[in-house]
Amino acid sequence: MTGQFQKDSPFSYAFDHYTDTVYRVAVHNTHDARDAEDVTQEVFEKLLLCRKPFQNEEHLKAWLIRVTLNLCKNLRRGWREVALTEDLPAPEGTDGSVLDEVRRLPERYRNAIYLHYFEGYTAAEIAEMMGGTVNTALSRLRRGREELRKRMIGGFEDE
Repeated sequence: MTGQFQKDSPFSYAFDHYTDTVYRVAVHNTHDARDAEDVTQEVFEKLLLCRKPFQNEEHLKAWLIRVTLNLCKNLRRGWREVALTEDLPAPEGTDGSVLDEVRRLPERYRNAIYLHYFEGYTAAEIAEMMGGTVNTALSRLRRGREELRKRMIGGFEDE
């Protein structure tokens, strides 16, 4: 039996209900299972140390996703430093799927598209998680879809 949400002690509830979501968002942004596992662990470590009360389950879930996105961004900053000194192989596991094409989008579009189409969030929820306005989230979704369409149609024209 899973625990019930408690505003002042959300860890057990979050771990039972949102570990898969945090991991999926991390995999989507790191492209590597090991890095995603590290990010997921770090997100839940931060939650253990967090003393703020959460209003409800959605507030908690949005916080977890926001922290995940930030940790992935920090991880990518470290990649840039390594990339200056080493040749790194391309991420493994690509199979030509739509998700692979989504992963190749610029970050601002990639996360908006992923959160909307794969996690089911509205533009208002995405704006809250990513920081910005609803119009910014809608614009990122529209531009992301346009870029994705160009990439997908362009790939078929080359064949």
